[in-house]
Amino acid sequence: MILKSEKVIKEWTDYNGHMNVAYYVHVFDMAADIMLDNFRMGGKSAKREKKSTFAVEMHTNYNQEVRLGEEVETHLTYIDHDKKRIHYKLSMFHKEKKYLAATNEVLSLYVDLSQRKVAEFDSDREKIMDDFIKNNSSKFNSDKLVFLGKLKK
Repeated sequence: MILKSEKVIKEWTDYNGHMNVAYYVHVFDMAADIMLDNFRMGGKSAKREKKSTFAVEMHTNYNQEVRLGEEVETHLTYIDHDKKRIHYKLSMFHKEKKYLAATNEVLSLYVDLSQRKVAEFDSDREKIMDDFIKNNSSKFNSDKLVFLGKLKK
């Protein structure tokens, strides 16, 4: 599932002439927001219902550089959850040359912002995730997942 395309801008590059590591995470985070909005636990949910997610662990691999003016696509390549956690992996590909530039694996907790405490997913959100997983799991890549054993099922 392609979440977002972005063109590397000058402000994101460093003295080595490629995208700085912090901006890889920035691009991944913008794509994750789209995914979370689709699961009704992103920005709108945080504002309206006071429920959202907090990233608690992240593992990023930088496979090949991307440079100023090049375009990347961020794909959701894996997702699972338990009652309180969501585990996902995003992969960034060079749009034209199709190589894997980087991956970002994240473990997040579902949080009730009114109490600032971890909460169980609401049944409607859990159903949205379960339906997505059921319809897309054959496309997932679970190779080299760092947080695979962190869910409590």
